[in-house]
Amino acid sequence: MNTTNAPPRSYLASIAIIGTLFFIMGWFTWINGPLISFVQLAFELDVVNAFLVTFVFYLSYFVWALPASWLLDRTGMKKGMALGLWVMAGGAFAFGEFCTQRWYPGALAGLFAIGAGLALLQTAANPYISILGPIESAAQRIAVMGICNKIAGILAPILLGTLVLHGMGDIADKVAASDAAGKAQLLTRFAASIHAPYLAMAGVLVVLGAGILFSPLPDLRAERAGGTAAVDRQQTSLLKFPHVWLGALAIFVYVGAEVMAGDAIGTYGRSFNIPLDEAKFFTSLTLGSMLVGYVTGFLAIPRWISQQRYLALSAVLGIVLTLGALVTKGYVSVGFVAALGFANAMMWPAIFPLAIQGLGRLIERGSALLIMGICGGALIPQLFAVLKQTHDFQFVFALLMVPCYLYILYFGLRGHRASLGPRRMDACEPGQGTSGTVP
Repeated sequence: MNTTNAPPRSYLASIAIIGTLFFIMGWFTWINGPLISFVQLAFELDVVNAFLVTFVFYLSYFVWALPASWLLDRTGMKKGMALGLWVMAGGAFAFGEFCTQRWYPGALAGLFAIGAGLALLQTAANPYISILGPIESAAQRIAVMGICNKIAGILAPILLGTLVLHGMGDIADKVAASDAAGKAQLLTRFAASIHAPYLAMAGVLVVLGAGILFSPLPDLRAERAGGTAAVDRQQTSLLKFPHVWLGALAIFVYVGAEVMAGDAIGTYGRSFNIPLDEAKFFTSLTLGSMLVGYVTGFLAIPRWISQQRYLALSAVLGIVLTLGALVTKGYVSVGFVAALGFANAMMWPAIFPLAIQGLGRLIERGSALLIMGICGGALIPQLFAVLKQTHDFQFVFALLMVPCYLYILYFGLRGHRASLGPRRMDACEPGQGTSGTVP
């Protein structure tokens, strides 16, 4: 089935359905920022243990991405996306239940399950949207998905902060002034406030999973995205495509940088003694900046600039903004960190299609490898949480972020061409391709 020959209404309907999935992915991804503050108070944790929220969540991608690709080989992308939503529903239910009981390992297990469902969803949805049209405009389509993702990311911290974390600074002060019995009562009540929202989320995910399963979404499979059968027969191993491995590392450092700017920004701001009731909304500032970046990328790619050149420019901007955060203080420094959302916005939309180009029937395995790279969101922020205990937090932030952007700059300029000969490299420039699928 070639979706580029489908009627426009069918094509747009498919875009809208996948956009809904990216909204869900954004909601559960970017709610982690305020969740760090929530668990730190509810479970009486230090910063390092509170950052296990992001560590466990993003580590799940590494563990489950390859099994997700094997499952998608059997089910196809459409059924796989429905199953991913149902796995997320189970994780959301478990997280709410175990938070109510104030059992942190159980709550982390719930987040791990949400991450597993998202790994399945991401492994299917990202290549799906990439092969739904010409590869040279894939970054533009993924930018539309990113807009859906980041709108959810803006809303999630605001709604959680308003409905659950309202007055958290006052609650922290009361807990500090209470005796043991009073503290336990306050914290139990506060922890239980997360239960109803997560129960509602689980119900929505169950319904959405059923909706995807019975939707008119075309059930694309990887073998339909890879050009001729003669080319496909030669594609037996990802080891023949070094650009996908370099792309996985680019995803690793990109997601680490994205989580640092999005989820860790509250902790960064608190290190300047900014009040907790203000810092809990900082994630929304980063996501707002990313939304502007997605709109800019959507308008610019590939009309005025190729996705690989835009990626390189974004990396340079990331370095400049990181250095700006290093040499300033307080709200100004936080503003530079939030502005990193603009620099980060088009990195995933550019890296992903560049890394999977030419994979043919190996596209799901390549996608799984890239999804494994999301574990950078587990390791890099955790390093920040550990190192800031003994070193200046602004220096640690810059020390981790600048190398990430330098590698992304390399991938945008050279790394994405690692396995492509001169003729194939020319063919991959925007506007040169003629196929509606991955070349």
